[in-house]
Amino acid sequence: MKVAVSAIGNTLDSAVDPRFGRAAGFLLVDTETGEYEAIDNSQNLNAMQGAGVQAAQTVCSHRPDYVLTGHCGPKAFRALESAGVKVVIGIEGTVAEAVEKLKAGEVEPTHAADVQGHWA
Repeated sequence: MKVAVSAIGNTLDSAVDPRFGRAAGFLLVDTETGEYEAIDNSQNLNAMQGAGVQAAQTVCSHRPDYVLTGHCGPKAFRALESAGVKVVIGIEGTVAEAVEKLKAGEVEPTHAADVQGHWA
């Protein structure tokens, strides 16, 4: 299974970024092998609008099964959902901890965004 986690840094010990669209980046983690890849999101950090949708497009191009993040706005959520990506919000801690919680079944996908658009 492939999981994209919004992250402040580029290692498994990095903190989960609470923002999806304006996250510093994402770590794409293969839960079976433990291998991961950093995905840059710096182009969206200061975007006037559309950061969530653009971040969703970037993430979806890597074909994850899940996105783990702190918060997700409505447009980004719809873009991820329409691509078949399950979104888990309310995630805190490190990327490694977040992935372990998903693998252990301790977190569930949400069915709606939890913040309004333009949340910084």
